[in-house]
Amino acid sequence: MSQYKVNKTIAQINERIRKGKAVVLNAEEMTEAVRTMGKEKAAKEVDVVTTGTFSPMCSSGMLFNTGQPEAPTIKTSAITLNGVPCYAGLAAVDGYLGVTEPREDDPLNKVYPGQFSYGGGHVIEDLIRGKSVRFKAAAYGTDCYPRREMDRMVSLADLPHAELYNPRNCYQNYNAAVNLTSRIIYTYMGPLKPNMRNLNFATAGKLSPLFNDPYFKTIGLGTRILVAGQTGYVLGAGTQHNPNPKRNDRGIPLSPSGTIQIKAKMQGMNPRWMRGVSIIGYGCSLNVGVAIPIPVLNEEIAWYTGVDDCDIDMPVKDYGHDYPNCLPRVLQHVTYEELKSGSVDIQGKKVDTVPLTSYPISLEIANDLKDRIQKGTFELSEPVEAIESR
Repeated sequence: MSQYKVNKTIAQINERIRKGKAVVLNAEEMTEAVRTMGKEKAAKEVDVVTTGTFSPMCSSGMLFNTGQPEAPTIKTSAITLNGVPCYAGLAAVDGYLGVTEPREDDPLNKVYPGQFSYGGGHVIEDLIRGKSVRFKAAAYGTDCYPRREMDRMVSLADLPHAELYNPRNCYQNYNAAVNLTSRIIYTYMGPLKPNMRNLNFATAGKLSPLFNDPYFKTIGLGTRILVAGQTGYVLGAGTQHNPNPKRNDRGIPLSPSGTIQIKAKMQGMNPRWMRGVSIIGYGCSLNVGVAIPIPVLNEEIAWYTGVDDCDIDMPVKDYGHDYPNCLPRVLQHVTYEELKSGSVDIQGKKVDTVPLTSYPISLEIANDLKDRIQKGTFELSEPVEAIESR
């Protein structure tokens, strides 16, 4: 006999979606619902909670196949797209473009060494926007693949296969970054002013997917999601996945923890939710918009999806001294609610906070998924393998 008074299945929820009867709330609305009606009533009345995030996700890229558009055939050993090197050691015309790979001979790098204006993330955005990019390939030539070079313009429509294949996205929690040195430093968390004059952070708080399912009760291999508005899937735990971090009473990890691998076809993605970015002094990346539905199967899931910004404790770390040396020291924890306020108190000093994640666009993404479920155009999927969470 189940320990829960409310027990629903994904199949039952999908049937309600097909009939137009499913009750769907975004994660912001669910927080209020659980607060006002309690977890048991919320579990009875709500079928799905939609989450969303829009943030730089450096461990992302495009897996693609160029086809053999003209004779003779080629087995690529080196590929660039708009001057950005790709990995070509996969097969004859397969490649992988990482979003942090910078363009060769980037003009900004010539003026400011170590800084880049264009990289893999920008190529991906250009393709999604329908632009053509320059495809150059070199090969050593074989009897079956005699061609030694190729140079042509390609669009997304010209590629037989192109999908976003991201090894590590949607961090469950992450560091809030400060700099205690006397000089400015440039990091993947953005520029950090000396003497702790700013604090940069990245998460969508109560909207963030993995905060709403902290123990991966519903998210696993095969979970259907939206990536920049296109249907995609969770492939399992992401790289650097930490299944057993210290947690607070709400089950929220107190340090960088869970991550997921995801994939989605690039055709049909919305470029508003997939943006190439250049982070000064660090390099290139890609802002990725991900929306994940959480089926409210019982009171426990309702409780988790009722998470609020004040429940999320984020670790503050010194990127000037500690982070480069991989030291585990945490200066203190601050809540996401405090970070959203615009300033926090760190060791007795008021510090301005700067988000790298767009909360308004994250909410927009969660609402897009909500609309699709309500219209019956998006159904939930059963995970076929769990992601380790403890």
